[in-house]
Amino acid sequence: MAAELESSKCLSGLLSGLAQDTFYGHPGITEELLRSQLYPEVSLEEFRPFLAKMKGILKSIASADMDFNQLEAFLTAQTKKQGGITSEQAAVISKFWKSHKTKIRESLMNQSCWDRGLRGLSWRVDGKSQSRHSAQIHTPVAIMELEIGRSGQIFLDLRWDCDLITFIAHCKLKIS
Repeated sequence: MAAELESSKCLSGLLSGLAQDTFYGHPGITEELLRSQLYPEVSLEEFRPFLAKMKGILKSIASADMDFNQLEAFLTAQTKKQGGITSEQAAVISKFWKSHKTKIRESLMNQSCWDRGLRGLSWRVDGKSQSRHSAQIHTPVAIMELEIGRSGQIFLDLRWDCDLITFIAHCKLKIS
């Protein structure tokens, strides 16, 4: 098994497949597909831990948005770790990251943005009708609602209330 898992061509293909599945949202990339196409001689029981290790390493590198110095230090630590990776695997991972870093980073950024779209904003001032403390009843309360998301979808619907003085101070609204 060790010889099959050392192949740099297969490992490069595996990393590409993991990137397609994990970062680019291509759902057809399965564990069985990767094994049958890249490591057909390796049993599924032997392949699973190797796949999990490579996926974990790739996710760690991407989530930390490692530069090349950080990457080298990280991969060196992984080669010294018991049950870690070989120096040949580290070289393949490094080469893969150097050529795919920008595209993976852009994909992660796009997944974490809401199209910078504010779909709706509304606010109003109400009188508080219930409170733990009777002195706070009938005090003005500002209520603000934000809808953030793509057209046709709302990803985030924020609602909060605060006393009117705090609302004016934080939002810098002028009420005449």
